[in-house]
Amino acid sequence: MTVSRVINGDPGVRDETRETVNATIRALNYTPNLSARSLVTARELRIGVIYANPSAAFMSGFLAGVFEEASARAAQLILLKGKNGGVPTHAEIEQLIGSGIGGVILTPPLGESAEVRQILRAAGLPMAVVAGRVPDAISVGIDDQRAAHDMTRHLIALGHRRLGFIVGNPNQSASIARLAGFTAAAQAAGAEIRVAQGDFSYTSGLVAGEQLLDAAVPPTAILASNDDMAAAVVSVAHRRNLNVPGDLSVAGIDDSTAATTLWPPLTTIRQPLQELAGEALRLLIDDMRAAPGKGGQCIARVLDHALVTRESAAPPRACATSPDAARAVDRQ
Repeated sequence: MTVSRVINGDPGVRDETRETVNATIRALNYTPNLSARSLVTARELRIGVIYANPSAAFMSGFLAGVFEEASARAAQLILLKGKNGGVPTHAEIEQLIGSGIGGVILTPPLGESAEVRQILRAAGLPMAVVAGRVPDAISVGIDDQRAAHDMTRHLIALGHRRLGFIVGNPNQSASIARLAGFTAAAQAAGAEIRVAQGDFSYTSGLVAGEQLLDAAVPPTAILASNDDMAAAVVSVAHRRNLNVPGDLSVAGIDDSTAATTLWPPLTTIRQPLQELAGEALRLLIDDMRAAPGKGGQCIARVLDHALVTRESAAPPRACATSPDAARAVDRQ
């Protein structure tokens, strides 16, 4: 009780006792577990949100979902953004921890940053990672490999046999899984494959799109790892006076606002970003309340994705694949 009074600045402690307690605190390098204190006293739920995602469309969907769930749970969100899309400094993360948060949500690519998670784990904070897969925190996402596999089979069903793929950020598990899904489906169909590297940003999609279309025999269809890069490919095609989808089919993953605000609208995989964010926050809060200050559980939750067909993908000009045949291949 005396230590508690000293830590909380209670004036009813003798100076000699206060100095003894403070000296012991310094010797032990002790810092109060603010997450446990805030939860035990049940004053409020304070959640840190650390993000540095280059995709504005992704962040829009994510924030809409996390804000809605936070409002329903009466939770306070404290945002920390990495400068210029980078990882926040150690000091910035420590400052966030010191604000009294009880848990943290991490967006890609920070969710898979071992450095960031180590700092949070050392502070005893539970974590939830959205659109990523890690062994030491709550993870909520879709089956990325299956999603890319489904879209690739759709393009194959339309008659495409020269396929291009734009990989996302190489430091994210979703990028590796989506490339694996694309490759497996394309190789099973005997398709010709070309791959270009991106990082999920629109700018990287422009560069990758140019690389794929500069090939002597370019792809007739390009699948990008997200909608931002797919939108960039459509822009590159227009600059080259290529008709989409007549000369080139383009598809993405996310079903973000970018999918429906460009022309033609994107055929894409719907990743339910708002639901992912809301589920991650719900699981995190439940974990915080169940075991305050214990560092959190490791839960993997996979939500369903859906293939959304729009005007950006069609059979190649030389292909006579019928709609019935395409549907038959998609069902396999």
